[in-house]
Amino acid sequence: QVQLVESGGGLVQAGGSLRLSCVASGNIFRLNTMGWYRQAPGKQRELVAAITSTGGTNYADSAKGRFTISRDFAKNTVYLQMNSLKPEDTAVYYCNADQFTTVYWGQGTRVTVSS
Repeated sequence: QVQLVESGGGLVQAGGSLRLSCVASGNIFRLNTMGWYRQAPGKQRELVAAITSTGGTNYADSAKGRFTISRDFAKNTVYLQMNSLKPEDTAVYYCNADQFTTVYWGQGTRVTVSS
């Protein structure tokens, strides 16, 4: 089992920044891709950004140029630096990790961007 714990969410004004963190613990042997998803009220969960075990990254169009995903392998942590936040970025952000054929999710951290 792998546990994912997110932190760093909160309330921020439009144009502001937040940095989300997700720490993986437990049986973290050979975690592959880790990523951030978000779910806004009344909408489906969607990918924001992902990073592979070799450092390759993938971003949603809405995140490109504003968000940066990074990974500290020594700390088993993945980060999401979010700049130039917009009200439409308001959502619960979930950390995700896959290990072989299993996908793990964190409990989520809420991000609210006020206009």
